[in-house]
Amino acid sequence: MLSLTDGLSKMMNCNNVFRWHYPFLLLLLLLVSRIAAADTLLVLGDSLSAGYRMSATAAWPSLLDKSWQQQPKVVNASISGDTAGQGLARLPGLLKQHQPRWVLIELGGNDGLRGFPPQSIARDLSKVIDQVKAAHAQPLLMQIRLPANYGRRYTEAFSAIYPQLSRQYNIPLVPFFMEQVYLKPEWMQQDGIHPNPDAQPFIAKLMANELAPLVKQN
Repeated sequence: MLSLTDGLSKMMNCNNVFRWHYPFLLLLLLLVSRIAAADTLLVLGDSLSAGYRMSATAAWPSLLDKSWQQQPKVVNASISGDTAGQGLARLPGLLKQHQPRWVLIELGGNDGLRGFPPQSIARDLSKVIDQVKAAHAQPLLMQIRLPANYGRRYTEAFSAIYPQLSRQYNIPLVPFFMEQVYLKPEWMQQDGIHPNPDAQPFIAKLMANELAPLVKQN
């Protein structure tokens, strides 16, 4: 029969073992938590990615998530109408909530459509990139282009923002998927700006080809 003294001794030994191993166990839990979140691609965009006038499940990020079977998981944090500044304002909460490993930045189109100065657009996008990097995530910047009717001088200055930021931050520049969608009038909504549901599978496949080398090699 175990004596009171022996029982106390064993309890103390167990406490000592737990005390010595607690930091290791805590570190292990943190690593497991980080690994679970590490395979997340956050799409920070506007109506082109949000699924304008359609169900969010029909938008290309959702289709991409299904085709990848959550390896990595795709979280669509896009909101129709968002400017780069509005995306920037939402970003801290999204980074905290999802802890993504990669962030695809598809912003700036609404800024351009509203005629915002290219310098201010570049400044807001720079802040987005800075915040993503500060969260130890990898920024992926999508090239955005405007319709030609906005004037050559402005559209060229706007388009130049993206390769300049890509070089400045040494981050990948992802091609603008709409350039191929525009070629198919049957894939466009009546406003001539947004892709319709029929275009979404094509965009998802196109983006899978562009993004897979960037997010599946690590």
